[in-house]
Amino acid sequence: MVVIGDIHGQYAKMTAILRGAGLIDAAGHWSGGATTLWFMGDYFDRGPDGIAAIDLIRALQGEAAAAGGRVGALLGNHDVLILAAQRFGDQPSGGPGGTFLTSWRHNGGVESDLARLDEARAAWLRALPAMARDGDWLLAHADATFYQVYGRTIGAVNRGIRAILHDDNAADWDLLLDYFSQRRAFQDEERGPARVARFLSLYGGRRFVHGHTPIGKLNGRRPEAVTAAHVYAGGLAVDVDAGLYLGGPGFVTILSDNGAGGRSHDQAGGE
Repeated sequence: MVVIGDIHGQYAKMTAILRGAGLIDAAGHWSGGATTLWFMGDYFDRGPDGIAAIDLIRALQGEAAAAGGRVGALLGNHDVLILAAQRFGDQPSGGPGGTFLTSWRHNGGVESDLARLDEARAAWLRALPAMARDGDWLLAHADATFYQVYGRTIGAVNRGIRAILHDDNAADWDLLLDYFSQRRAFQDEERGPARVARFLSLYGGRRFVHGHTPIGKLNGRRPEAVTAAHVYAGGLAVDVDAGLYLGGPGFVTILSDNGAGGRSHDQAGGE
């Protein structure tokens, strides 16, 4: 299984990373064969073309399935944020801009993304899972425990969050975005491993992989020096947010039962 962290509209970097990993060809079509590839959420904001990013992911899902592979995609907070800006516009929110629209802009919203977010694309976003289990791995966008508010199983969490995204209750959307601002729940060197272990005991899996928090903010490395996943909390947690919008080159991470291994975007070879 291969995962790639937060895209944030960095379509050119995204395609370079996938080509370098042998997952797409020069024309942008799936070349990963039977590989399973997961995108970890946050396709929008802070980069020039989030729409191109999700259009590629949607196309790859069909192409990979036809080749015996699989492409999964998780829901991130910036994906909820652009949906909220579209649905509620200038209605008041608790975000930094005071309204859903201005809060989205404050967080790096790109006007061309919002203008091109048609119903088919919005429906695809609303249907994305917030959490997933794949083999020994538990996957979620955020390094946070708020998911427990929405359910005590992966299925319940996904149903609960999906229900919000299909409703017009602005307060529920606002609360979800507030929860999604949480991060670094497992960073503490002493308590982190036990916290991850409890999270895994609730939702399943032997290890946890996430994006949301750029790796440099966990380990202090400059974004341009981040070329592999950050394994922490006694080996139980893996952060794959390369900080693309901060200048990181990006990479894919190969997850196996034995752990995580990185591959930077300029290294060839498929999984």
